[in-house]
Amino acid sequence: MNKHKILLIEDDAEISEMLKNYLLIENYEVVCAADGQTACTLFDGTVFSLVLLDLMIPQISGMDVMQHIRKNSVVPILILSAKDTEADKTLGLGLGADDYITKPFSVVEVLARIKANIRRTTQYDNAAMAAPTLVTAGDLTMNLSDYTLTKRGEKIELTAKEFEILKLFLKNPQKVYTKEQIYSLVWQDAYCGDENAVNVHISRLRNKIEDDTRDPRYVITVWGIGYKLGELL
Repeated sequence: MNKHKILLIEDDAEISEMLKNYLLIENYEVVCAADGQTACTLFDGTVFSLVLLDLMIPQISGMDVMQHIRKNSVVPILILSAKDTEADKTLGLGLGADDYITKPFSVVEVLARIKANIRRTTQYDNAAMAAPTLVTAGDLTMNLSDYTLTKRGEKIELTAKEFEILKLFLKNPQKVYTKEQIYSLVWQDAYCGDENAVNVHISRLRNKIEDDTRDPRYVITVWGIGYKLGELL
C-alpha cells in the first residue's frame, strides 16, 4: 500500500520538525516547504494526498498559495494559523480550505483531522471503481461513483466537503438539516458550536451551483432551523 504524501508548509522550523516527526511515525510521507514560492513549486511537481498550510509564510502568502492550489486541485487543505478571529477563519474557508486549526494546537487533533480528510478522499477513489450512480436535481447531476458534479452538462469543481454537503441534500430531498447535523455528518466530528464553518461552506457551494445566490433554488435556508434542498420541478 502506498504511503499518503503530505505537503507541510510551515516556516517555523521547530513546528515543522515536530509535525514531520509525528507524521512519519504515523507512516505518512512528508515533504516540507518553508516559504510560499517553494510550496507552489513542490505542489505543481508532485501529487499529494493533503496539504498542511501555515498562513504566515514568506515570499508568497499562505492565502495566495491556497488560491494557487485551488486553481487546479481539490486536494484537502488544512490551515494551521495563529490567526484565530472569525474573519480569518471565514476568509480561509471561503478561499477553499477544508479545515482551520488555530495555534497553539494539539498534535493529536491535527492527526485526527488529517486522517478524517484522507479517509474521505480515499472513499472517493474507491467509489470511482464502482458502477456509476447518478443523482439529479434540477439542472444538477451528481455522479456518486467518480464524485463529479455537472450543471447543464458543464462540470463544477467542488471540494470534498462541498460535495458531501450537496450529496446530503440530494439524497434526502425532504429533510431539513440543522447546522449541527450537517457538521456532524460531513466533518464526522463532534459539533463544538462553530456554525461559521458550515455557513462558509454553504455560501461557497451556493456560489458554484446557484444561478442567483440571492434567490437560491438548490440549497435553501429554513429560518430558525437550518438548510434543505429546494423544491425543484
